Amino acid sequence: MQLMQLFRSSVGRKLFMACSGLMLGGFVIAHLLGNTTLFAGAAAINAYAEQLHKLGPLLWVFRLGLLGAFAVHVGFGIWLTLQNRAAKPMGYAKKSVQRTSLAAETMIYSGLALLAFIVYHLLHFTLRKVGLDPTLFSDAAGKVDVFRMVVLSFQQLPLVAIYAGGLAALFLHLSHGIGSIFQTLGTCNEQLLPLLRRAGLLAAAALLAGYLSIPLLTYFGFVN
Repeated sequence: MQLMQLFRSSVGRKLFMACSGLMLGGFVIAHLLGNTTLFAGAAAINAYAEQLHKLGPLLWVFRLGLLGAFAVHVGFGIWLTLQNRAAKPMGYAKKSVQRTSLAAETMIYSGLALLAFIVYHLLHFTLRKVGLDPTLFSDAAGKVDVFRMVVLSFQQLPLVAIYAGGLAALFLHLSHGIGSIFQTLGTCNEQLLPLLRRAGLLAAAALLAGYLSIPLLTYFGFVN
């Protein structure tokens, strides 16, 4: 009963978004740490990919949990946005100037751009349905050389540009979202909130730099 009450209230939906956002944020960090094995060479990242696949059913349990968190985050994000807009159907004659940021004002747009990018990323590296011909980085048995796949992909400028755009959306979303999570969960007061927002901005910038280093360093020949 209490769960349904949370589901029906805007405060409850924000809590669902915050909790799912925490789960997704943890994955973003873990995914980056795994991807940086690329810089240790072909053997390191291929071994990392092989170990993931050896998890078997556990990997699929994790993927389904992540998919659930993602569906909750996207669904409630769209729901809350539509709800807020429905509450203000008429435009203001004069829009008052409030203290906000580009990231805060564009959360729904950066979120939708990020959704499109994630779909492309899965089609590219996981399902291998877009991008390069899979025969360029897989053997006759279909085993994929992950290192070769990444290097060959990011030697293509259009792919680097797509990933740079997707990571820019990730930065915008996280730079506001991290602080918002702690505010929604009630773990900070008015004095601590500005500090957490700055910390969120720095954390988002660090993640952007980490992820962006992979396509850029590969494209400019530092990874080969």
